[in-house]
Amino acid sequence: MRKTLKNFGLIGIGMAVGAVASVQFSAHAQQGADAPLPLDELRQLAEVYGLIKSDYVEKVDDKKLLSDAIAGMVASLDPHSVYLDQHDFAEMQEEVAGKFVGVGVEIAMEDGYVKIVSPIEDTPAYRAGIKAGDLITRIDNVPVKGLSLDEAIKRMRGEPHSKVMLTIARRGADAPWVVPVERQEIRMTSVKGKFVEPGYAWLRISQFQEETVEEMAAKVRELYAQDPAIKGLVLDLRNDPGGLLPGAIGVSAAFLPQNEVIVSTKGQLPESNTTFYGRRDFYAVKPGTDPLAKLPAALKKVPLVVLVNTGSASASEIVAGALQDYKRAVVMGSQTFGKGSVQTLRQLTPDTAVKLTTARYYTPKGRSIQALGIVPDLKVDETAEGDGLNALRVREADLDHHLAGEGGKAAGAGKERRDELEEEQRAYAALKNAKPLEFGGKDDFQLAQAIRHFKGLPVQLARDDGNQPEDKPAPARLPGTESKPPELKEGSAPPAVPVPKK
Repeated sequence: MRKTLKNFGLIGIGMAVGAVASVQFSAHAQQGADAPLPLDELRQLAEVYGLIKSDYVEKVDDKKLLSDAIAGMVASLDPHSVYLDQHDFAEMQEEVAGKFVGVGVEIAMEDGYVKIVSPIEDTPAYRAGIKAGDLITRIDNVPVKGLSLDEAIKRMRGEPHSKVMLTIARRGADAPWVVPVERQEIRMTSVKGKFVEPGYAWLRISQFQEETVEEMAAKVRELYAQDPAIKGLVLDLRNDPGGLLPGAIGVSAAFLPQNEVIVSTKGQLPESNTTFYGRRDFYAVKPGTDPLAKLPAALKKVPLVVLVNTGSASASEIVAGALQDYKRAVVMGSQTFGKGSVQTLRQLTPDTAVKLTTARYYTPKGRSIQALGIVPDLKVDETAEGDGLNALRVREADLDHHLAGEGGKAAGAGKERRDELEEEQRAYAALKNAKPLEFGGKDDFQLAQAIRHFKGLPVQLARDDGNQPEDKPAPARLPGTESKPPELKEGSAPPAVPVPKK
């Protein structure tokens, strides 16, 4: 029972680097024009284009042929460079803004069907009575079996106030039934939080969007209003695929002293060589505002655990890496995805763009995590029985033609497996009858271990190279008292962050 989860957030920090606003794509094309053009290869391209137009079994649309050629050229570079046609560009803008028109469900594919991971509160699907664990078997009477997850999502999205008919199957029900659901604009809240038990709070960031820093600040103020003497805070970045760089900078800055280095980038272009600091001009999306200005002073010193897993990528790795480098937090969980590259959006037309890898990013201590990831201070499995889906997830180092680590050296996948097939079979067996994990729920094993760490109790560490779990006391650490990484040379401030049209 393998689940393929859909990442709704933009995986990458690229468009937040901001070069889009000030440097036109044509200018970069002109820079490359100084090099001689590969005329023989271009001639071959023209010949193949002509052969397809004249000899192919049926007529091919010119625009489609050329768009596919561009897409193939860009995609051959690395897994995160991509050509965005009109549909993809519009969808990306929706995802970055954290809103879309749909029914309001988080979904996954299971055995060929669409499974409801969670209905989003106060959305059409939630009000229609759709529940976590339900299966969607038909969309507008079209069988879901055989559709990809993206195709299913496209069918559920549409114009505001239009209706979609969902056929729902529920375990224990006698037969499937049809539910008419009216599409509405769905606003994705990227931050949630609560008290797990008195004195210990949980703050989850599911992705980094335009409003993430403001949402986080509001939730922190709410938690401290309930209890001004919080004894420990868990920052949950599990399955956070990343998103916008200002969000990562702002979240990191909330827990660190002012003006500390958060992340730096290095690439070919001058503007790709930049150091980003925990200052308002680096994380505030709205000019003249500082969403962190009214945060409780106690937040800078509160004991902190950051939960990560294999699904934590890009911007979430920036936060975990910065807080780890400054020894401000204990990072707990599984080794992260390992996406240490920067993508920048170069708009080609009003409706199309290229998302191009332009730099690698580095933690405050100068670590490149590309194709490696963040190694937790305390490795803790997803459940008491094992690491669950993390053993099955693909990481950056597993992707074809992934960008190598620093210096062009091939990076390993981190954890070496004695027998990958044996490990996957064990993970499948453990997951077969397991119920879906609810982050922040009463059965959240890693969260429970974080609370034990705060209390100074033994933490059940992960299996390592086939060893059985072992209870060990948490290492002594007083966040905020250790020495800081050396200051990096300050780069120029980045241009304004592009805000997608709404």
